[in-house]
Amino acid sequence: MKKRLLLIPALMLGTLCVANETNFELSPMIGYNVAEGNIGIKDDDHFLGALELQYNSKKSKISPELSVLYSPNVDYDGHGDTSITRTLLNGVYSFDKIAKVTPFVKAGLGYEFVSSEVTNYNEDGVVVDAGAGVKIPFAPSWAFKAEAIYLAKVSSAHNSNADNNLITMVGLTYSFGAKTKKEVAEEKPVVETIEQEIIIVKDSDGDGIYDELDKCPNTPADSTVNINGCRINLDDDHDGVLNSKDACPNTPAGEAVNIDGCPVTVTLHINFANNSAKINDISNKELDKYADFLTTYKNYSAKIVGYTDSRASASYNKKLSQRRAQAVVKALIERGVNASQLKAVGMGEANPVANNATAKGRAQNRRIEAELTRD
Repeated sequence: MKKRLLLIPALMLGTLCVANETNFELSPMIGYNVAEGNIGIKDDDHFLGALELQYNSKKSKISPELSVLYSPNVDYDGHGDTSITRTLLNGVYSFDKIAKVTPFVKAGLGYEFVSSEVTNYNEDGVVVDAGAGVKIPFAPSWAFKAEAIYLAKVSSAHNSNADNNLITMVGLTYSFGAKTKKEVAEEKPVVETIEQEIIIVKDSDGDGIYDELDKCPNTPADSTVNINGCRINLDDDHDGVLNSKDACPNTPAGEAVNIDGCPVTVTLHINFANNSAKINDISNKELDKYADFLTTYKNYSAKIVGYTDSRASASYNKKLSQRRAQAVVKALIERGVNASQLKAVGMGEANPVANNATAKGRAQNRRIEAELTRD
């Protein structure tokens, strides 16, 4: 009878090995068996080793598994020792992976062989089992495996009542098996032919923007452009006003300018002798420069403001400063400036720029200033 029962799983394994689709898992395991106390085993426990062979098919979610569990040294209470061998045939159902973990459950039946039977205590018998576990891969063909199994043996002992066992096992799973030609063909990647059209792009004005995207196709060479190929306005004199809006593109660095990029105030640096409104020859260069600006930028006007030192009366100084301002206005008109752009104002001894108590300070206060305004 024992030999016939052993042949059943062997024949089923042989059938699996000749199947067209082969994909196997071989799992060597070690474990621990806690037995029911009525079968005479010392301390009701023993260690065991196991070897499980599972066949997986794409056509079924349930995979058959053949297991052999072997306990070599099981001590009896006062009856020596024995070995226990169990052969099990289970159906294994694997759930979808959770992260990398594959949970599974299984159930089946088999037979238990006891090398040294104890009548009415521990005898050979049919077993049924059910369990659950997980597999965690750590290499292409290897996974860690852990499972717990409830096993019940029905024998002639104990009035045919089941002897209960709880088994826990851990081990490794190695996956192997040749795939059929059909499976290889199904997994072969599909190679698609992609036809590409070669497009020749041109940048006629050499600004780095292709002609198809260039909204300013004739930008001068070496221009700085934006993404549309249009020239970016620069500020060559660094006065904060872009070239395209700068009425005075060559303003000296650090000069305060208005919204047109032109100096807010221009001082002619014209000084006069004491009690005189005559312009010295040394000031001609300043007058030429200022007249050139006003004749170039006719939308600007200049207020020529005359000053004196504090000697003499205030009324006399007022008239003297007016004559000085008018002298400068006349000199500018003679240099081509339109009279409508000029205005003369005498401020007398007001707004001194130096100390009138010294000769040097008084010389500095006898001056002309020009205030530039935009019309």
